[in-house]
Amino acid sequence: MHFGIISPPVPGHLHPFGALGRELIARGHTVTLIHMADLEQKAGSEGLRFVAVGQTDHPPGSLPASLRELGRLKGLSALRFTVQAVTKTTEMMCRDAPNAIRREKIHVLLVDQTEPAGGSVAEHLGLPFITVCNALALNRDPVAPPPFTGWGFGQGHWRRARNWMGYAVSDRILAPVTRVVAAYRNQWKLPPYVTPEDSFSTLAQISQMPPAFDYPREALPRSFHYVGPLRRAPVSEAYFPWHKLDGRPLIYASLGTLQQSPRVFRCFAEACVGMDAQLVIAHGGGLDETSVAALPGHPLAVNFAPQHALLKRAALTLTHAGLNTVLDSLAHAVPMIAVPLTYEQPAIAERIRWSGAGRVISFKRLSEAGLRRDITAVLKDPSFRANARRVAESIATAGGVARAADVVETAVR
Repeated sequence: MHFGIISPPVPGHLHPFGALGRELIARGHTVTLIHMADLEQKAGSEGLRFVAVGQTDHPPGSLPASLRELGRLKGLSALRFTVQAVTKTTEMMCRDAPNAIRREKIHVLLVDQTEPAGGSVAEHLGLPFITVCNALALNRDPVAPPPFTGWGFGQGHWRRARNWMGYAVSDRILAPVTRVVAAYRNQWKLPPYVTPEDSFSTLAQISQMPPAFDYPREALPRSFHYVGPLRRAPVSEAYFPWHKLDGRPLIYASLGTLQQSPRVFRCFAEACVGMDAQLVIAHGGGLDETSVAALPGHPLAVNFAPQHALLKRAALTLTHAGLNTVLDSLAHAVPMIAVPLTYEQPAIAERIRWSGAGRVISFKRLSEAGLRRDITAVLKDPSFRANARRVAESIATAGGVARAADVVETAVR
């Protein structure tokens, strides 16, 4: 089969798709990423074929500029900027992807749940498609708060009412994207969507989360599958100076690849000064050499790091609560302290708290003293490690990328 991938153009979504794509390629299939020209090199690094769309409004160089601007923003500003960017890419996909898919003779689409154009493009072309939840699942449920909130889980009537009001707010925020999809569905003579769930596949929906890290939902479809993190051995690993590790307990700190905060990195370093632990910071280019040299305690700071290899040695992760870093930490039974910055990170952080696998500090309340207290508490209390280990067991039994590929092949058959 020839599978086409429709995904947001950001690493947190492309890495899992790369793993799933490589697994399908190993089984004899062909996998092609369909996106703007700036992602051709990324597709190649993941071992995927690539076809470019959007040359008119997404010329080479436009994506790096957009990501730099996104990395500068936090909170609602970042959310508004993202909605504008998603609206543009949704327009691009609806306009250009159908011809590219026909030309490449693609049989099946693998559609990221956060890219609403994918399902409509597939329906327009008469192709089967499978939804892949690389972020928190967007499936609405009475007991699951909207993914852009840090609201806690609860069964009470007022909590359910609050959740539905939150979903209504979400619909208003995403209205620009919804209008683009609605216009193309009308042009293609497809029935209008009644709810956002109408854009999800009825064949299969695959989630990176393990069951133990999600709330006990009431309304998931039978086609929904918790498979755990989509991971496969990377094509290449980042260089790391292993000889600089000094044998003390390792604290791993990362804010992902998009939103770096020198203030947060500095607070991480300040809180670890004098501790019997070695702090390793993967700053993703968020710190220059001068800033790294000025960090208190002189932690080992690198641009990028082999995350899995470091987490095998780690006692604690300091994170922004990005889903990939959180799942990788849990897969190695590493407890966390989360400082969520934007997007769905508050909701993921709340799941860290709910599962007992760590603590959460809001960005506005982050301080050296408070963080130091939480680091000490998590390192000393074995319950955090035990709860992280419980989620790790759920990840181990969920099946990962191999099970995801099984689901894909079964659904297509």
